[in-house]
Amino acid sequence: SNLHTMERGMATLRALDFYDPEGAEVDIKLDPLLTPQQNAAKFYKEYAKAKTAEKVLAQQLLQGEQEAEYLATVLDELSRAESESDLAEIRQELEAGGYVRPADRRKQPKLPASRPMEFTSSDGYRILVGRNNRQNDQLSMKTARKDDLWLHIQKFHGTHVIISCAGVRPPDRTVTEAAMLAAFYSQAKNGQNVP
Repeated sequence: SNLHTMERGMATLRALDFYDPEGAEVDIKLDPLLTPQQNAAKFYKEYAKAKTAEKVLAQQLLQGEQEAEYLATVLDELSRAESESDLAEIRQELEAGGYVRPADRRKQPKLPASRPMEFTSSDGYRILVGRNNRQNDQLSMKTARKDDLWLHIQKFHGTHVIISCAGVRPPDRTVTEAAMLAAFYSQAKNGQNVP
């Protein structure tokens, strides 16, 4: 520490730069009106402030990435919306998240909530397909049982597919059909050409 070489009234302090591999020296600007201890305390306070700012910035960057990922799923939902109900649900989701102002409900007609799509496999199993975040939440939290089979396509947004099987292993043909539905609706949702 060069603190003992500092004196009140000094404008600069020459010190070893610990970040320089060649061990060069660096000039540190001091406040000549402060004592050495006050100058040191001032630098420590600035360092602590910078560390806090770095931590907050890292949290904000992570939050921004998560928000961008979420908004990408909403954009995909918009590209796949098939009805006024789908659009109304997406708007309500954005309102709940604070992304758009709440609409005046008195001026809008009441639309039935859109529901997950429902299919029956060749083996008679019920297959449910969620097409937006709300439907996926409904499938995961309310409709599906813990022992049902859940599928989705990795690295694609959204589309959740549930095979209602109540713990019974469904035949391979049913699983294949459910996987095809997951692939089909994930590709459609993500703006790809679907055969």
